[in-house]
Amino acid sequence: MARIKAPVVITANDLLSGEVVYLDASHRWSAELSAAKVFAILEEAESELAAAFNEADVVGAYLAEVTEGALTAPRHYREGFRHKGPSNYFHGKQTVQGAEVAA
Repeated sequence: MARIKAPVVITANDLLSGEVVYLDASHRWSAELSAAKVFAILEEAESELAAAFNEADVVGAYLAEVTEGALTAPRHYREGFRHKGPSNYFHGKQTVQGAEVAA
């Protein structure tokens, strides 16, 4: 397994809604990747990740690589899929974002 490289964010799934969430700088979970705290130092991220495992409102927390710039974006396509939602049809957050079903 390849070693993860910084920058990274901490991501998980909300236990009640199943929504993909990201740990922000205030140690709260946000559905917005743009609100996520970006860690440049892996050791710091791993320490925060250990604390996230003890939280009762999320499940499956792990580090996800991101690209930094004007916009924080997932580095791996898997994270892009998680962020956008299910790929089989538009529902949930995809309809809120104004997405339409392609004919």
